Order: sequence, then structure tokens, then C-alpha cells
Amino acid sequence: QVQLVESGGGLVQAGGSLRLTCTASGRNFNTYAMGWFRQAPGKEREFVAAINRSGGFRDYTDSVKGRFTISRDNTKNTVYLQMNSLKFEDTAVYYCAARSAILSRVIVNADEYNYWGQGTQVTVSS
Repeated sequence: QVQLVESGGGLVQAGGSLRLTCTASGRNFNTYAMGWFRQAPGKEREFVAAINRSGGFRDYTDSVKGRFTISRDNTKNTVYLQMNSLKFEDTAVYYCAARSAILSRVIVNADEYNYWGQGTQVTVSS
């Protein structure tokens, strides 16, 4: 069983930066592939970024490539999402997700994750 808690959201002007943090409770964090998803008002939840167990493989949705970076620190049971050059359209609730996976796997499909955090709001003012 894994419990995920996100933090780091807030209000920022367009062009600014935020770093989201997701901290996991429980054991064996390094056996979990991790992902970030977001949901804007009136829209479906969408994939943002994902990272494999070791941090050696990553994937991003096209709209955030070059601006967002996902990373993890397995010694701290934590995954990060560094968000730079934020745009108004990045406004959403951001969720962290986890799933036990084989070493190299990066998971981009939300339906494959079985643990989710409660979300943290990111608001970008234009």
C-alpha cells in the first residue's frame, strides 16, 4: 500500500516557475513507476510526465517538453515536477500517481496507475 501526498502548488504569473513534490509513504518506493497528471476545469485528466523506477527513463506530453522536468529521489521517497515557463493553459489540479512496475517501464496511461494523491492546485495568471 502506498499513500501519496502532493505539495508545491500555488499561484504564479505566466513565465514563472513552480516545483511540485510528491512524497510517498510505505516501503519499496524504488519498485514504483511514477507519473504526474493534471485536470483542468471542465476537462478530462491528462498525462503530463512519467518516470521509471530508477529515474533513468522519462516521458512527457508534447505541450510540456522543454519546460517541465520530472525527477525522483528514491532515498527520500519523493518525485518532483519542476515546471518552468508556465503558461495560463498549465492551470489545473496536478496529481501524482504510482504503480509497481518492472525496472525500465515508463507508464503514461492513467488507467494503469493504482495509487493516486489528492492533488495540488496550480494556477497561472496571464
